[in-house]
Amino acid sequence: MFVLVALAVATIWVTNLTLTDRFTESTRNRSELRLALYSGNLLSELRRNAIVPQLLARDPALIGALNSGDFSQSTQRLISYIDEIGAASLMLLDRDGRTVAATDRNRLGEQHRNLPHFVDALRSNTTVFTTQPRESGGYSFTYSRRVESQNSVIGVIVVEVDLAKFERAWAGISDAVAVLDSSGTIVLATEPRWRGRTMDEALERQSPESAIERAIKATADWTALPPDAYLRGEAVMRVDGRMPFRGWTMATFTTYASVRERVNAVLALEIMGFALLAALAFYALSRRTAIRMALFQRESLELRRLNARLQREIAEREKVQKSLASAEQTLEQSSKLAALGEMSAAVSHELNQPLAAMKTYLAGARLLLRRNRPEEAMTAFHRIDDLIERMGAITRQLKSYARKGQDKLTPVDMAEALAASLSMMEPQLKARRVRISKILPEKPIRVMGDRMRIEQVLVNLLRNAIDATKSRAQPQIEIILAGGETAVLSVRDNGHGIEDFDSLFEPFYTTKQPGDGTGLGLAISSGIVSDLGGRLTARNGSEDGAVFEMQLPILNDGVQAAQ
Repeated sequence: MFVLVALAVATIWVTNLTLTDRFTESTRNRSELRLALYSGNLLSELRRNAIVPQLLARDPALIGALNSGDFSQSTQRLISYIDEIGAASLMLLDRDGRTVAATDRNRLGEQHRNLPHFVDALRSNTTVFTTQPRESGGYSFTYSRRVESQNSVIGVIVVEVDLAKFERAWAGISDAVAVLDSSGTIVLATEPRWRGRTMDEALERQSPESAIERAIKATADWTALPPDAYLRGEAVMRVDGRMPFRGWTMATFTTYASVRERVNAVLALEIMGFALLAALAFYALSRRTAIRMALFQRESLELRRLNARLQREIAEREKVQKSLASAEQTLEQSSKLAALGEMSAAVSHELNQPLAAMKTYLAGARLLLRRNRPEEAMTAFHRIDDLIERMGAITRQLKSYARKGQDKLTPVDMAEALAASLSMMEPQLKARRVRISKILPEKPIRVMGDRMRIEQVLVNLLRNAIDATKSRAQPQIEIILAGGETAVLSVRDNGHGIEDFDSLFEPFYTTKQPGDGTGLGLAISSGIVSDLGGRLTARNGSEDGAVFEMQLPILNDGVQAAQ
């Protein structure tokens, strides 16, 4: 009997450890798949509404109403759009920030003069996304864009995105979900008290009773793995994911209850089996002869049937686990391949610059060798080697994206990135005899990003500035790097300036002659800066030329940037 008890304890212990690990991993895989679906739906809703302000800003009826001051039909026109667009609300603001037309008639006459979605839209020539807290709780998410007529601003169109419907949909699930912006503040959550707080602050908001329950549960629950976090005294596993939208992230919390139930069910079967076996042992000791053997054989057959059923259930669960893992990998790979079409055009565009620089260096090296100046020629060959490394890095970036996804962000010194970009453009700058003036701060300015992609944006801005000054006898480019709440890098040229701001960042839009450009540089650069949580804007200078300004979240000492 002692051997039977020891065998039962050992079997239950091993089964508990094995099944806990297996069921926990299965639950985590399902949580990661749900996270991918939630973030995909949220991103789809944001991108679907992003184009609406650009279209409504060109509506002749709305422009005519702002010019004439007659808004009698404007509200009805916005209402006719709302069902097709699917937005929460639409508002038309005049140049003073007053609501002159809205799908919600109760909001007519509201003042938005000092609100971010009105102020930022007036300052920018592109669609502006704004997140701001509501007095009633939660956050308001809006896309806004200024409305122009004859090169003058006459109003602002505002589209409010209904992201609260995702919170209502998530309320019916057992998981807890939170969406954080680039600053780490929770803007959407299944727990209303989490909104407006960081994740650490949200997890710490527990009553003393919950803390006691948490301590008891952590001590008594010997079947659970070390939890990722605690919610209302319940041990949970946490899954985080990064959304490709303005540095947002999403986190889900799943309880271990389902894992414990499934493990305990199997353990109950084992305990029942050993209990039956112990009963048979006692019965066998009290009985002799053939009757005892017959009963023992019958009970043994029942145990074999239970064991076979258990094996089938385990096999079925392993099959489901493999299917979920395969579905998750297929979903991730499909998303990556969908973006490869756009990235291939971007890589082709970026390889043209190193190839042109290599041609210039090869011509210079050939001339130096003819003049018996091998040491200077070796310098040119070293630069060609650096360019080859850069081209390889660009192609590796595409290959890495197709296989693994985006690399992790690292601290980047903006001054060092600017120096590398200027070195890349040195042949073109010397050929055009462009005068470069730089204003750099004494202290380093760092951001959290991908240095390769930041240099890619700087090279595009420098190349556009060089092209813009082709008609100038004394071309000049001024570069200013400054730091404050954000890192700001400005590139100013003395060219003819910008004429069409509306299409400036659109793909394949270019003012260059056929064969001189593809129109992808600024579109790619704007996408890169947006993915890093920043903004790329353009304006004309006070005297002449154009000014491009890149703003990125600054990385302060001792502060971990949101990823």
